[in-house]
Amino acid sequence: MIDLYTIIFLALAVFIFVRLRSVLGQRTGRERPPYDPYSRDTARPPQPAPDNVVPLPERNTVNPGLPQPVSTDPEEAPKFRWEGVAAEGSAVAAGLDQAARIEPDFDATHFLSGAKAAYEMIVTAFANGDRRALKDLLSKEVYDNFAAAITERESRGETMESRFVAISRADLEQAVVQGATAQLTVRFVSQLISVTRGRDGGVVDGDAETVADVTDVWTFARDLGTRNPNWKLVATEAAQ
Repeated sequence: MIDLYTIIFLALAVFIFVRLRSVLGQRTGRERPPYDPYSRDTARPPQPAPDNVVPLPERNTVNPGLPQPVSTDPEEAPKFRWEGVAAEGSAVAAGLDQAARIEPDFDATHFLSGAKAAYEMIVTAFANGDRRALKDLLSKEVYDNFAAAITERESRGETMESRFVAISRADLEQAVVQGATAQLTVRFVSQLISVTRGRDGGVVDGDAETVADVTDVWTFARDLGTRNPNWKLVATEAAQ
């Protein structure tokens, strides 16, 4: 038999269940999962910006109506083509410009490097009496003069020894283009040990132990715009 208190508790339980159901509602299967602050895949809902916030333009935005800033970086400024070889506005620079018009890939710095190598080869070949090496590096007129000096030295029974210590300078002094032929004059300043010995081995000229400062002014020539890249020595001059 159900007593009065049991009926009261049952009625109270039913009342509480009905109230909770009306407040919480029923699950439909479409409910969003609870927000997990530690989950990387969970997107936070966008927060509306306050009304008093004014968005600023991006730092890279350029106003086309304003003049653009001019770079003051010296590395971005156009460089003088013959810098380090000839002074801007000089006669040498004008001659190099003329050479570049005929041969657009003409490189004066490369020429000076080759001229220094040729200078050392020619001086050494002359000392050794190597006519074959000289013939490929000299014009016919200069070769004839060098060959005659070698023949005269040999007729006296003399030998010559030359050894380079350094080529301290190789400066372009003149650049002339006539037709398609370029003539470039270079002043060489070198340190050289040179000695000439007689038949008996005695020193005739120079000193085997002394480094001498030598300055030579040589002119090289070449036809521009051809496949032959070789320059030839066409004139020599000793300078102080």
